[in-house]
Amino acid sequence: MSQPKVEGRKRRHERVRRRVRGTAARARLVVFRSELHIYAQIVDDAQGRTVASASSLKLGEVARAEGESKSLAQARAVGQLLAQRAKEKGVQAVIFDRAGYRYHGRVAALAEGARKGGLQF
Repeated sequence: MSQPKVEGRKRRHERVRRRVRGTAARARLVVFRSELHIYAQIVDDAQGRTVASASSLKLGEVARAEGESKSLAQARAVGQLLAQRAKEKGVQAVIFDRAGYRYHGRVAALAEGARKGGLQF
């Protein structure tokens, strides 16, 4: 039995991927969201390799603002960690690929964290 929600997201992601390509000058920041965790990686599509990656799997306890949920704090921390790792590899600017998810909640928090960490998009 298929899941219409997951299939719809995959269709949206394929549609976006037809236009969005990461290059050496401006790599692609792609997000994957599971129920418990959030993953992000910076991909150079021209060479077909992952430049940097980060996830909430090994973050541990993350400081959060008053009233902020744990998942939002983790997403923001993943964005900042990814930005730090990208800077070490010499990546300054990226194209944000939200992978068919709405730019809302954890996805937006990750993007905000990456911007705060110094990535430009």
